[in-house]
Amino acid sequence: MRPLDENETTVVFNKLHKFVGNNIHKIALEAQAHEGPEPNPGRYCFRMQKNRVFYVSESLVKRATNVKRDKLVSLGTQIGKFTKTGKFFLTIQCLNLLAANAKHKVWLKPTAEMSFLYGNSVLKGGLGRITENIQVNDGVVVFSMSDVPLGFGDAAKSTVDCRKMDPNGIVVHRHADIGEYLRMEDDL
Repeated sequence: MRPLDENETTVVFNKLHKFVGNNIHKIALEAQAHEGPEPNPGRYCFRMQKNRVFYVSESLVKRATNVKRDKLVSLGTQIGKFTKTGKFFLTIQCLNLLAANAKHKVWLKPTAEMSFLYGNSVLKGGLGRITENIQVNDGVVVFSMSDVPLGFGDAAKSTVDCRKMDPNGIVVHRHADIGEYLRMEDDL
């Protein structure tokens, strides 16, 4: 497990910034860790293991140095992974981190939740509420009406355009949803 280099850090922070905006400051600098056996486990940091990026407390990173790299499977919360071409994708495991710090949110009606969890995009007809000032291609976190985070994606339309569009029009293009835990359990 190693720290991210400068290029990797830039790519990861740009992707996170798309979803959390200026709240990235809370994630990267202000978040105090609460995991680990020590009374003061330190802060959270980003580490990389086999093209996967983890959000982990400094205390656990110190303890992980006792484990061989090839034997270490996971540590902390996986937030994403790099492809062989160098692109970075957020994975569903980072949903709690994004939901707690999200800048733009969308709430689904109960009738549209199952469609989203089966891997479909969010349609206007299934939209319960939407935050103001969403622009096209902004990162959006999708919630149920009872504020349970369901997934995240990119806005296909701005908030203003959503009010005027057809009920069958796509509002959010899905990136990940909690249904992936069942659909892709071997890959996670």
